[in-house]
Amino acid sequence: MRASPILWLATCLLQAQLAISELVGFGLHPFKIYCASACHWALQSYPLECSAKAPKGFGGWVATSSPCKANDTAYLTTLAWCIHVKCGESRRMSELQSFWETDATRDMIDFKNRSPPVPAKWSYEESLQQIVTPPTEEPANTSTVLDFTALVPEDEYQSQFNTAWGVTNEQELGANYGVIILVTGFGIPIILTWLYHLPFTSRLLAKITPYLVHPSTIGTYSVRPLPFLLGNAPTIGQTAYIVIFFIINIVLMSVNYQSMQPHLYYIGESMEIKAYIFYRTGIAAYALLPLLILFASRNNVLLLWLTNWSHSTYLLLHRWVARLFVLHALVHSFLALPIFLPQKAVVDSDYWAWGVVATILCVVILFASVLPIRIWSYEIFLISHVVLSVILVVGLWYHVVLWIGLDTYGYETWIYAACAVWFFDRAARVGRVLKNGIRRSKVTDLGNGYIRVDVPRVSFANDGPGLHVYAYFPTLSLWRPWENHPFSIVPTSMMLGQKPIHRRRSENSSGNSSPTAKESGINIGVKDVEKHQGFIAAQSLPKSSGITLLIKKSTGITNYLQANGGLLTLMDGPYHNTSTREIRHCDRLLLIGGGIGITSLLPWIASHPNVKVFWSVKESAKCLVDEVEGVLSGVEKDTRVGSRLDITGLLEQEAELGYSKIGVVVSGPGGLCDDVRAAVVATAKASGTVFELDVDAYSW
Repeated sequence: MRASPILWLATCLLQAQLAISELVGFGLHPFKIYCASACHWALQSYPLECSAKAPKGFGGWVATSSPCKANDTAYLTTLAWCIHVKCGESRRMSELQSFWETDATRDMIDFKNRSPPVPAKWSYEESLQQIVTPPTEEPANTSTVLDFTALVPEDEYQSQFNTAWGVTNEQELGANYGVIILVTGFGIPIILTWLYHLPFTSRLLAKITPYLVHPSTIGTYSVRPLPFLLGNAPTIGQTAYIVIFFIINIVLMSVNYQSMQPHLYYIGESMEIKAYIFYRTGIAAYALLPLLILFASRNNVLLLWLTNWSHSTYLLLHRWVARLFVLHALVHSFLALPIFLPQKAVVDSDYWAWGVVATILCVVILFASVLPIRIWSYEIFLISHVVLSVILVVGLWYHVVLWIGLDTYGYETWIYAACAVWFFDRAARVGRVLKNGIRRSKVTDLGNGYIRVDVPRVSFANDGPGLHVYAYFPTLSLWRPWENHPFSIVPTSMMLGQKPIHRRRSENSSGNSSPTAKESGINIGVKDVEKHQGFIAAQSLPKSSGITLLIKKSTGITNYLQANGGLLTLMDGPYHNTSTREIRHCDRLLLIGGGIGITSLLPWIASHPNVKVFWSVKESAKCLVDEVEGVLSGVEKDTRVGSRLDITGLLEQEAELGYSKIGVVVSGPGGLCDDVRAAVVATAKASGTVFELDVDAYSW
C-alpha cells in the first residue's frame, strides 16, 4: 500500500510529460525554420499569373491557392533563392527540403486547419537549379504579378522574420513559464512536506513552527471570519505559500521581453512589449486553470497523499489562486483594448466575443464566491459556481480555437489538463458512492436539534481517525436530491462500547485527571504496561462494521432529518481531514472539542495510548454528552456543560508535565479553534515543548 502514492506520482509525471509535449516550444513548433518561414510569408502579398482575381468591383487579388503556388515557376524559384540566401549557410539541405515539402506551397487561408499542401512540381534543390543567373531585381510593388525570379525586399523579409521569431519566442517563453507556475504551484507543498521528514531539518522546522507555520497573519483570526465578513485570514505558513507563489508569477510576467522591430503587427517597441505582456498573462491564466481545479478537488489524490496539508488549506489556496487567475485575465484583457480596438475585424470576431465573455465570467465568479454569499446560501453558491465555471472553460476553449486553431501554440493543452482533473474528481466521487453502495440508515433524534445516524456495513468503519464522508439523503428533498454535506465519522463499535480500555491514575467527579509524565509513557512502568495491554486487548474485540454520524441540524438538507428506521443514504468517501502521521507519533495527545466537534475526536481515542479529552458543550447539548458517555467512560477527560474551557491553562499544565512532543487535535466552532491555535503558539514559544496541531473546524 505504501507504493500507491509513488505509483500515482509516476503516472501523473508520465501524463504531464505527454501533455507538455503538446505545448509550443516543447512538442509544437509553428515555424520549423524562421528564415525560411519569413521568405514564405514575404511572398504571400504578391499575385502570381495563376492567382484568381477578386470579383468585379472589389479590385485586387484574392489569396493565391496551394495548387497555384505548387506549379508556378516564378514563385518556386523566388522562394528557393530567398531560402538559399537567408538559410543556406546555417541549415542542412535535408532540413530545408523538409520545410519545402510541408510549408512551401501552403495555402495561407488554411493556416489554422493545417491541411496538407499540394506538393510542388520541383524539390527545393531542383528549384534552385532552374535559376541560371542570380536575381538582381525586386518586385515593383505588391499589386504587380510576380512573373520572374525576384529578390525578396529586405525590409519585407526582416519584418516577417521579426514577427515570426518575436511572437513565437514569446509564446515559447510563456509556455515555459506556464509550466514553471503549474509545477511550483503543486510542488511547493510536496517539497515542504518532505523537508519536514528529513532528519537534519525536522528539529529546525519543529522549532520555527510556532513562529512561521501555526500563527495567523491577522490577530487570532483564522477559522473565524474577519470583521465585516471580509474572508478568512490565512496562517503565516499559508501566507508564505501565497506570497511566494505571487512573487513567482509577478517575476515571470516581468522578465525576458525582447523587442524585434520592424514588426508587422505591433509598430514601435512600446506597443510590441505590451503585446508580449498580453500574450504571457493570457498563457499564465490558462496554466493556472488545472491548479485552480486541483486545489478545489475532493479527490486531490496527488497532493493529499504526498503532503501533510489539509483539504481546508487547499480550499483556502484555491481562492487565492483564483484571485491570481483573475488578475492575469484582467491584465490580459485590459492590454488587448489599446492593441486591438482600432482593428474592427478583430473586435467583430467570435474569438474576441468569447474572450470578453470569459473575462466577465472570471469577475462574476470571483465576486459571487465571497464569504457573505457562501454563508447566505452555500448550495446556491455551489451550483452557480460549478455552472459558471463550466461556461468559463467553454469560453476559454472557443477563445483559442476560433483565434489560432488547434495544435498551433498549445493553449488547448491547459484546458485538457483542467478538464482531466475535474472529470477525474467527479468520476472518483461517483466511484466512491457506487463502491459504498446503497445503505439504509437508522436515524435517532437526540433532542434539541441533535441527530444520530447509524450507517450499517461500512467497509472503512475502522480505518482510523481523521476521516469524513459526504452523505447524501436523496429522499429528504425531492427538489435537491444531489445535496450533500461532509460529516466526521465514528465507528459504531465505539458507540456500542467496544472501545480501548485505558488505565488512568485518578478522576474526580467532573472527569478531571492529571497523570505525570512518568505515568503517561515517558518512562515505561507497571501502569504503562497495563495500559498498553488494555489497549491491545480492546483492539482485539470484535468490531461492528458500521459508522455513526452525530449531526446538529442546520440550514439545508440536515434540517429535514428526523427519526427513521431505514433512511436511504449514499456516501462519498471516506476522505482524510489531514495527515495523522505526526499526531500519532506524539508522546501525548490532547483532544479539544466544542459541541458537535466531539464527533471527529472520538476515533482518536482508539489510535493513541496516551489521550486526554477536553470537551465543552452548551446546556442545550446535554443530550449529546449522554449519548457519548459510554465512549468516554474509560478515558481521561475534562467535560464542561455550560462553561468554557481554559485553553491556555490546560496547555500550560500539560507542557509542565515534561512531554517532549504533544499533539493537539481541535474540532468545533471557529472561536474555539482560533483560541486553541493562539494558545498552542504561545505555549510552544514559552515552554519549548514541540506541539503538533490539527484543526478540524466548522468552516465555509
